[in-house]
Amino acid sequence: MTKRKQKLELTWIGKENRPRLEPRILLEEPDRSYHAAHRVSENDLFDNRLIFGDNLLALKALEQEFAGKVKCVFIDPPYNTGSAFAQYDDGVEHSLWLSLMRDRLEILRRLLSNDGSIWITLDDNEAHYMKVLCDEIFGRENFVATVIWQKVYSARMDAKNFSSSHDYILVYRKSVDFTPLRLQKQQNEKQFNFYDERIGKFYRRRQLRKEGSNSLRSDRPNLYYPLEAPDGTLVYPIRPSGVEGNWRWSQATYKANLKQDIVEWVRTTDTWQVYVKQYLDEDATRPPETIWLSTEVGHNHEAKQEAQAFNSEDVFATPKPERLVQRVLEIATVGGDLVLDSFAGSGTTGAVAHKMGRRWIQVELGEHCHTHIIPRLQKVIDGDDPGGITKDVGWQGGGGFRYYRLAPSLLEKDRWGNWVINKSYNPEMLAEAACKLEGFTYAPSDVHYWQHGHSTEQDFLYVTTQTLSHEQLQALSEEVGTERSLLVLCAAWRGVAEDAYPNLTIKKIPQAVLHRCEYGHDDYSLQVENLPAAPAAPPSRPVGGAPGDDAEGDDLHQLGLFGRPNS
Repeated sequence: MTKRKQKLELTWIGKENRPRLEPRILLEEPDRSYHAAHRVSENDLFDNRLIFGDNLLALKALEQEFAGKVKCVFIDPPYNTGSAFAQYDDGVEHSLWLSLMRDRLEILRRLLSNDGSIWITLDDNEAHYMKVLCDEIFGRENFVATVIWQKVYSARMDAKNFSSSHDYILVYRKSVDFTPLRLQKQQNEKQFNFYDERIGKFYRRRQLRKEGSNSLRSDRPNLYYPLEAPDGTLVYPIRPSGVEGNWRWSQATYKANLKQDIVEWVRTTDTWQVYVKQYLDEDATRPPETIWLSTEVGHNHEAKQEAQAFNSEDVFATPKPERLVQRVLEIATVGGDLVLDSFAGSGTTGAVAHKMGRRWIQVELGEHCHTHIIPRLQKVIDGDDPGGITKDVGWQGGGGFRYYRLAPSLLEKDRWGNWVINKSYNPEMLAEAACKLEGFTYAPSDVHYWQHGHSTEQDFLYVTTQTLSHEQLQALSEEVGTERSLLVLCAAWRGVAEDAYPNLTIKKIPQAVLHRCEYGHDDYSLQVENLPAAPAAPPSRPVGGAPGDDAEGDDLHQLGLFGRPNS
């Protein structure tokens, strides 16, 4: 009898509760959008997006247009540490935190391109739970790495237990199509002090005799063999101490490289030395590693200094250094790729992506969207931000962004408790919102008044708050013709059955969309008051319980502290 494989699933109170999100439309506010006065280079990017509003609703709003188009997601969510910051409450109950992160990660996964990746910064409070949660959402096979980032460069002397020196960055891919890019080596050019006249390149010498691990004859006996020096002397890989070692190459590889003139023999006083020529531009890249030191990617103090440059009166509490985000984007993206950060904070991701020539979308609900992010991005665009990675990438300004806010809910209740179309919606907003709800692409036609959106080249949608008559519907049907179909959303119609015209599907609004989602819910933020109610307590058991019962263990499973095997 074969055993079924079991999948370990993280459980918590309220996991089964899922929001029925309304796909809101986005409204641009040109007064808050910002663009450079002129082009600085041909690579300037102007159609970046800064979205003000609840980030879960904003992700839902982006889903239709950007599903499968985001190359890299970098998020720095609240760590759930139990301490309150000025910009947001970072002490959400554990179960709520997991639910709200789950809801966001599921949409973020759909937004990622097949060759895309997501990078999540956390500390010990939730990182290990997040790992199991991401295994469930992205698939355990799509786990890429856990990066250790050294966030401070010295210990805290007032620490009661351990002084925490690092955060984690969890890295997941959308699919096997993701390939991390190699990083540039930081080569010390002074070491390349030999010049090859034949090819006109500087090089340095590297011992052909292997050093370090697996460098003894006993480790690799096949790599212990004699080489013939220019004067005919046989040379073995013997260390100065007399210990027998081995060569880096097999005999076949040595002979091939000798013909390529990358082997160099040097006569010393009493023996010959054999070297490999390593040219300055040879092997100039390296794979990403999982430990990122503060000397390479920055630290918390550096991030605070960067934040002070654009708001010295109200310094953001938990910024990330620009060099850290730069490292992520160097590994995960190339120029022109789309980067998304739905926990924008002080705007580091957008600032770095902009300087590196990546397109970006940022989402932020807090007022620091206006007090921190916009001033920062304006300085970047104006070329007036000398800090961060500016000098490293040669940034001189340019480009711009569009500022959007989430539209209010499409439906609201009137004074009698009936759902009606929100009074703030004009006809264009209503048509765009209806397209999202019905799965159509909003694309109003300049030729046909009834073409507000389309789902295919032959299927269209028309939205109106009018009550349509038999004559109006007859005219619509004739204009649509037999080769096309039209979904009509209207207040009502009269004088004809709803299926009277085979090329028209007629529905009443708002009734047609009333049960698609939950309306009037504007706040899905990480707030403790949103915590789902705990389930009813199970019936008490007799004292002692049945043989084999473990009351304490069962209670822990009910609290969601253990994983649950799910076949």
